[in-house]
Amino acid sequence: MNFFKRAWLNLTAKKGRSILLIMVTSAIMLFVLAGLLIRNAADTATSNAKKSVGATVTLSANRDVAFKKMRSSSTSTSKRSRPKLTTSPVKLSDAKKIAKLNNVASYTATVTTSANATGFEAISTSGSSSAGGMKGMGGSTTSSGDIAISGVTSTSATSAFENSSSKITKGRGITTADEGTTNVVIESELAKEDSLKVGDTIKLKATTGTKKTYTLKIVGIYKAASSTSTAQGPGATDPSNSVYTSYTFANTVKGSKYKNTADSVTFNVSNPAKVSSVKTAGKALINTSKYSLTTDDSSYQTVKASMDNVKSFADKIVWLVAIAGTIILALIVILMIRERRFEIGVLLSLGEARWKIVAQFFVEMVMVLVVSIAIAGAGGKFVGNQLGKQLVSQQTTTATTTSSTSTQQGPGGNGAPGGSTSGSKPSGNMQGGGGAPGSSAASVSTQKQAELAINVTLMDLVELGGFGLAIMFLSIMLASGGILRLQPKKVLIE
Repeated sequence: MNFFKRAWLNLTAKKGRSILLIMVTSAIMLFVLAGLLIRNAADTATSNAKKSVGATVTLSANRDVAFKKMRSSSTSTSKRSRPKLTTSPVKLSDAKKIAKLNNVASYTATVTTSANATGFEAISTSGSSSAGGMKGMGGSTTSSGDIAISGVTSTSATSAFENSSSKITKGRGITTADEGTTNVVIESELAKEDSLKVGDTIKLKATTGTKKTYTLKIVGIYKAASSTSTAQGPGATDPSNSVYTSYTFANTVKGSKYKNTADSVTFNVSNPAKVSSVKTAGKALINTSKYSLTTDDSSYQTVKASMDNVKSFADKIVWLVAIAGTIILALIVILMIRERRFEIGVLLSLGEARWKIVAQFFVEMVMVLVVSIAIAGAGGKFVGNQLGKQLVSQQTTTATTTSSTSTQQGPGGNGAPGGSTSGSKPSGNMQGGGGAPGSSAASVSTQKQAELAINVTLMDLVELGGFGLAIMFLSIMLASGGILRLQPKKVLIE
C-alpha cells in the first residue's frame, strides 16, 4: 500500500484526531492570512496614496531674498524710516512653463486681497478690526477692507472645500469658466445677515488705487466649518466675511500691475517620489532671486508612515503566528508519532523506507492544510477587517495628534495658501477661507488612512498555502527525528 493511501485511511479512520488537527491548523492559518491581508492592504493603501494624496510644489515670492534686500536698504540709508518688504507677484507665464513639466498633474493660482462692503453690511465681531493692514499672500501689506477676497482658480481645488470643511449649500462654486468675470461665492452667515441669495448682486469698493466700486453677481453660497474661529490680529475680519472669486477679479481689485499674476501657484505632483525632480526642473525655469519653489508631501508622508506601521505590525503577526504554529504543530506531530510507534515499527519491519513514513505524515498534514486553508479563506476577511480597523484607528489617532501639534501655527507659510494640500487637486484655501489652515492635510490624510480595503484574492490563498507548507515541513522535520532513530525489533518487543 502506498503512503498516500495510508495517509487518507489514517485521517478518515481517526476522525476525532483529524478534526482537532484541522481546528488547530485553521486557527493558525486564519491569523497568518489576516496578517498577510493587512500587510497587502497597507501596501495597496500606500500605493494609492501616491496617486490620490500626491504632493505639491508651491511657486511664490522669495521672501528670504526680499528680507535681505530690505535689511541692506535699511542699513544703507541714513533716514530713520520703517523698513518695507517688497515682493514680486508670480507671473502666470512662468507658472504655465512649470505646469508643462513631467509629473505635474494640475495647478491652481491663488490671490488674496480685501475690499469694503458697499450697500450691505459685513459681519462685525469683537475680534474684528478695520484698523491696520491685511497681509497679502505675497507678503506685502495693503490697506485692509472688511471683506476678505480669496481669488482662486476653482473653489473645488481649495483644501477647505476638498476636505469638506466648507461646502456649497446653494448655487455653485467658482470654476475656471469664471475667469474674467465678477462672479462671487459668499458665506451663508453673510448671506443670511444681509438677506442675499443666489442671483443677487453685491458691491465691493477697492481700498487702494482709484478705489473703484465693483458690482459682483452671487453664483453660490457656501457654509464654512462651524469650528472655524474668528481671525485675530491687525486687519483681521470674521471668517464669514470671506468671499471667493476668480483670481482674475482679485487681481483687478489689487490693481492693473497685478494682471496675469498670482500671489502663489500650487502645482499638484502626481508621484510624490518625483517632487524633488519637479522642484529642480522648476527652478531652472524661474528667476530664483524673485521666486521660490517649496515642496510639500506631508500628507503622503503621514499616510505612508501610518501604513508602514500597520504593515510592520502585520508582518510581526505573520511571523509570530508562523513560529508559534510551527512549534504547536511540531508538538502535536511528536505526540501523534509517539501514539503510533507500533504502526511505525510494523511498517519498518515490513521493509518500508523511513522517508516514506515521514512522507506519509507530511501528506496527512497537507490534507489537513487544504481543508484549513478553505476555512481560513472563508473567515480571513472578517478577522482581517477587525484587526485592520483596530490598527488603522490606533495609527489615525497618533497621526492626527502629531499633525494637530505640528500645524497649530499661523495660516499659510512661505506664501502658500492654507498650508499644505491634499487630495487629487492642489490646495488654494485663502486666509479666512472657511477652513482651518494647516489642518486640512491632516483631515484628508486621516480619511485616506481609514480606507484599508481587506480582500481575499487567489494570490493571498496561494501565499497562505506557501506559508502553510513551510510550517508543515518544519513541523514534520522537527518531529521526524524520533522516527529515524526507531529500531523495528525494539519497537515490536516493547
